[in-house]
Amino acid sequence: MAKTVADALELAKNVKMVDIRFTDLPGQWQHFTIPVRRFTAEFFEEGIPFDGSSIRGFQEIHESDMLLKPDPETVFVDPVANIPTLVVTCDVYDPITLQPYSRDPRFVARKAEAYLKQTGIADTAFFGPEAEFFIFDNVRYGSGTHESFYYIDSEEGWWNSGRADRPNFGGQIQPKRGYFPVPPADTLQDVRSKIVMALEAAGVPMEVHHHEVATAGQSELGMRFTTLTRMADQLLLYKYIAKNVARQNGKTVTFMPKPLFGDNGSGMHVHSSLWKGETNVFYDASGYAGLSDTAKFYIGGLLKHAPALLALTSPSTNSYRRLVPGFEAPVNLAYSQRNRSAICRIPVTKSSKAKRVEFRAPDPSSNPYLCFAAILMAGLDGIQNRIDPGNPHDKDLYDLPAEEAKLIKQVPGSLEAVLNALEADHEFLLKGDVFTTELLEAYISYKRTMEVDPVRLRPTPYEFTLYFDI
Repeated sequence: MAKTVADALELAKNVKMVDIRFTDLPGQWQHFTIPVRRFTAEFFEEGIPFDGSSIRGFQEIHESDMLLKPDPETVFVDPVANIPTLVVTCDVYDPITLQPYSRDPRFVARKAEAYLKQTGIADTAFFGPEAEFFIFDNVRYGSGTHESFYYIDSEEGWWNSGRADRPNFGGQIQPKRGYFPVPPADTLQDVRSKIVMALEAAGVPMEVHHHEVATAGQSELGMRFTTLTRMADQLLLYKYIAKNVARQNGKTVTFMPKPLFGDNGSGMHVHSSLWKGETNVFYDASGYAGLSDTAKFYIGGLLKHAPALLALTSPSTNSYRRLVPGFEAPVNLAYSQRNRSAICRIPVTKSSKAKRVEFRAPDPSSNPYLCFAAILMAGLDGIQNRIDPGNPHDKDLYDLPAEEAKLIKQVPGSLEAVLNALEADHEFLLKGDVFTTELLEAYISYKRTMEVDPVRLRPTPYEFTLYFDI
């Protein structure tokens, strides 16, 4: 992976094409491709224009011209492309003012990092997400005026244990039994290894891969932590590589939070810590779970703002098929050093360098730039206002007596509810001009118009089971 323009141009000597990438407001990579001869030092200075009116959450058609400027630190050779191709991530600019574009999610992440330094609380925020996903063998879905359906299949799926139309070797993974059987029950060892090797080839340091809890190919790959914006860059690359390697091996990947009924969904637990120079400001050997007061106030900010925060960290209607009380999903607004039923967990470690806070509500349907920036801003608000998170909860929060359970608040239960919460509680995001009112209004409008309303208006297949014979 390149560090400078000179590094990028050196890498370009071995490719034929250059892929230009940026991110839309919901969080998907967008791209177009140029011949390598156009990839010059001047290209980094001048940028390249594109039509912003065709990108979700960006410009209207009467102000559609936008400009992309490449970041040389993001350049890598694409390990899954058949034609030798260099990839570069770009920042979005207004072509008239030459100022960064306020709705560019990557710009939000950069501003969050700059604001952290301005506060004097810390210099650096490190992030480490655990993005889960499913690898399926077949998927079909459709929705129209007179029909709506989806169909998923996987060689590992427990529902295939009785299949008789072809040889059946058994050994399918039963619900919630996917953590961690060895092959042949785990049929995806080699595919995951190929994904990890491709990510390493693209410059992403990897630490582990494994099957996750659910049947039918739920998986997770572990990336080494890094700084906020860089980790958001890497998470988009993680998704891109996983999907492409799976497709090259005759399979398909989804980061949808809850594709299967009756088994675990895919979350994205986000670990974060703040550092000042070489010091982890979250660590205090004498504190609960080794946490400093700064870390506890950070948690206080996450708990206070969680309903609004979830609009950016768990931002799909499908997210709330996963975040359901009484199951393993982290819906309780509490913190604990080991308890996975709390929304904030402090992983057990004796190392001062590894002391961190794990926020367990997010999922991989989020835009990582907005997700990580929002988590940081909520935590900083907690530190600045010394928000007390209360006492930790080290009991199983799903098995509390009723009188105790009712004292613990839970997250809202729908995308509509968290969007309403974000409308009511977003001042903490506006500090340092990190998020803007205009961006948040565009984001909320998009989510309501393109996601909440279309799902709310459509009958679901299971409603026919419930109501057809009324």
